Amino acid sequence: MGIIDKLKKTPNKDRDGKDVAVDKKVAKKSEKKADKKSAKKTDVKPATVARANAEKILLQPIITEKSTMSGTYQFMVATDTNKNEVAKAFSAVYEKTPRKVNIVNVKGKSMRTGVIRGKRKNWKKAVIYLNKGETIDLYAE
Repeated sequence: MGIIDKLKKTPNKDRDGKDVAVDKKVAKKSEKKADKKSAKKTDVKPATVARANAEKILLQPIITEKSTMSGTYQFMVATDTNKNEVAKAFSAVYEKTPRKVNIVNVKGKSMRTGVIRGKRKNWKKAVIYLNKGETIDLYAE
């Protein structure tokens, strides 16, 4: 009898006579809907990048002869940023809106010290173009 009862698909009932399995399904659905609504509200990024966050994005300027002659500004940026975040961070720090932003992933060089081989870490470079006649002072900060 015990094996046959296990094979039958009878709903479990609690003390009140309600189906427990059905109530659990309804509860799970309502929990999922509530989780989706709360996740959408928390995943929204702020429209502006605060200066503290901007300094985490723009790590350091790269000053070379080529970039100074061409009128572009190059920065080492965090590896997980994109063009929009770089543009917002640049405008937050230097209070100028860039005309164009290009991003380059730079592979780290293979290095060797004696017999020990190693590799420098990969990094990301942002090239920022300003409008004609606009300049920023990189040495001020």
